[in-house]
Amino acid sequence: MRLDEDALLEAVRSRGCVPRHIAMIMDGNGRWARRRCLPRVAGHRAGRHAVRRCVDACGRMGVEVLTLYTFSQENFNRPEAEVKALWHFLQETLGAERDELHRRNVRLVTSGAIDRLPGRAQAALADAVASLSGNTGLVLNLALAYGGRQEILQAAVRLSARIVAGEVDPAHATEDDFARGLYTAGLPDPDFIIRTSGEARLSNFLLWQGAYAEILISPLLWPDFGGRDLMLAVADYQGRERRFGALPGQGPIDGPAEGAPALDPDNWLRRLKVRP
Repeated sequence: MRLDEDALLEAVRSRGCVPRHIAMIMDGNGRWARRRCLPRVAGHRAGRHAVRRCVDACGRMGVEVLTLYTFSQENFNRPEAEVKALWHFLQETLGAERDELHRRNVRLVTSGAIDRLPGRAQAALADAVASLSGNTGLVLNLALAYGGRQEILQAAVRLSARIVAGEVDPAHATEDDFARGLYTAGLPDPDFIIRTSGEARLSNFLLWQGAYAEILISPLLWPDFGGRDLMLAVADYQGRERRFGALPGQGPIDGPAEGAPALDPDNWLRRLKVRP
């Protein structure tokens, strides 16, 4: 039985506890293309539609920040032709989607070693960020040339420099002092990390910020992931009890029944009391 998306949205919003910040590892573009005997770049193009669907769903659910793992430091090791195609595709996408993002009141920011991008990609990105900077809705954070370990090392170097300069007392340095040196400074830590394609690893993504994030692994390949799938994932999140190292309270919040798949629509039809 397929849930009606509008009814599912209403049920999710009525339950409250919508994650403030969702981070997504968009995995499976290559496999999606290979299964269709298409070039890998076709998978990346198809993935653009999934991005649009998730941006729309986040806006409708009231999510404040959506971070997308767009290009990792390790992705520079891919074949040169594919990397060049990805930067060209980034420029093309920014140009094609900017007006729609503005219409949706989306603000665009970035996290990563942006200076490693080709000049034209940097210029296109800076132009899009500037043109959307006045918007007040969903913050869309693109993790580009991003690496979690590299980010932590950079933050440590920056904090060390502040200590040497006398700006921070090392005896009283805090996690907030350290976090000021992260790419994501100014953004809340992610509440919920979702990875598509069934791979169960973080792949050097938000290692510091995701310390207490809830994690969900979706079996869907990224181009097949849609707004409804994101809403079902959030419904799963709402059924969890976040403890942050403390003792359990009164048990999980009406989560999925034991043995029930996290994204089983029939299960959440019952849990959310949505009528088909």
